Amino acid sequence: MRYVLIYYGGTMPDSPAQQARVMKQWTTWFNKLGHAIIDPGNPFSGKVSKVRADGAAKGPVGQRASGYSIIEAPSLDAATKLAKSCPVIKSGAQVAVYETFNVM
Repeated sequence: MRYVLIYYGGTMPDSPAQQARVMKQWTTWFNKLGHAIIDPGNPFSGKVSKVRADGAAKGPVGQRASGYSIIEAPSLDAATKLAKSCPVIKSGAQVAVYETFNVM
């Protein structure tokens, strides 16, 4: 099964040295996931709009998602266990794990 990890919170460090340290943590985590990582994803820019049924678009409501990754795991519990070691959690952010299913 495939799972989408949606990250909430976290920030990009200011200095190049801090950015390199954080990127190393992410690279280490992705390497630890091995074949489970389908798409390492990217952070979101912060620019967002939501479209309603009437076609109106507006900004986000609620907590802003900050990025995503796609992984493969045998179960939601297994995917959640992998997500628990995500480096963004160390900085106080959260990770939501969404199970997907094929319809097409």
